[in-house]
Amino acid sequence: MTETSPLPFHLQLLVREYGQSTYQLIQGLAQIEDVAERTRRAAGIVQLMLRLRPTLRDQPDVQTRLWNHLHALAGTDVALDAPVPLSPPRLHMERPKRVEYPRSAPKLKAYGRGVEALIAKALTLPDATEREQAAVQIGRTMKFLYRQHNKENAKDVTIIRHLAELSGGQLKLDAQVVADQDLFELAAPTTAASTQPARTPTPQAGANRFEGNRENRERRPDRPEGGNNFGNGKKRDKKRGKKFRSEPQQPPQ
Repeated sequence: MTETSPLPFHLQLLVREYGQSTYQLIQGLAQIEDVAERTRRAAGIVQLMLRLRPTLRDQPDVQTRLWNHLHALAGTDVALDAPVPLSPPRLHMERPKRVEYPRSAPKLKAYGRGVEALIAKALTLPDATEREQAAVQIGRTMKFLYRQHNKENAKDVTIIRHLAELSGGQLKLDAQVVADQDLFELAAPTTAASTQPARTPTPQAGANRFEGNRENRERRPDRPEGGNNFGNGKKRDKKRGKKFRSEPQQPPQ
């Protein structure tokens, strides 16, 4: 059995928010008799609380909130000359009731409870035409969710059968009409690039330029056959052999 804390529940939340060390510093303010010195110490603790919770800087009246939190943790009998008005804390002696989480799982896991809520809303429509249009929109959403959940496309007949099952047979669609008009398919957005006619690929200008240079280089009459910019091929091989020939190392003199 764990020992229950004598602090009210809202003060326990403040202690968890600012830490046990900060709470002990605030409790030490009651031992200071001078109100001015106590207020000066309290101002330092407020700055410490702001450093511990830097997200509070973006909230309005952050100083008023911090001073009231300090005043609540120190006790209403501890007098403080605070620069902001101090309001008495609201006492919550009991814990709030636990919020009940819905335990019933959806009938078909791929669609979730959101589709079931849409179907229930569509069944309340009095006009048959509006109810049919709502069924088409819900079927389109169901096909998208089925594709996301199962990683595969679903047939329209499957979506129509699931729609009838979830609605208790009250929402029915003609499978032939859905297939002919593609009612369950999302409309693909048309862009400007898709409306322009396709252009036939043209050879690159750079390729023609290099090909022309190659032809001109081959047709030069002043260039000897088998020659290059370095002169005769035999001389070039002879010079290359001298350049890369490894000479014997001489002993040091």
